Amino acid sequence: MSARVTITTSDQLGQVLQGARKIAGLTQAEAATRLAISQSRVSHMELNPDTISVAQLLALLGAYELDLVIEPRAVRDKLLEKLDW
Repeated sequence: MSARVTITTSDQLGQVLQGARKIAGLTQAEAATRLAISQSRVSHMELNPDTISVAQLLALLGAYELDLVIEPRAVRDKLLEKLDW
């Protein structure tokens, strides 16, 4: 994927994971082989992304050559300047 995607719901995550797998040119079976899991588990994760652990999510993203980026939601510049991370 060449663009950023904002995900705010687990349903969106499932759609993004499925799309990312397809863009990577992988079938569910091929993704499963890369992750050493079953094809049915890949299907389940895409259809029920709320069941995915953080470790599983990071493994999926790695297999699809994606990064997880966390950033603040769009707020006024003045508020961003006050953030002390």
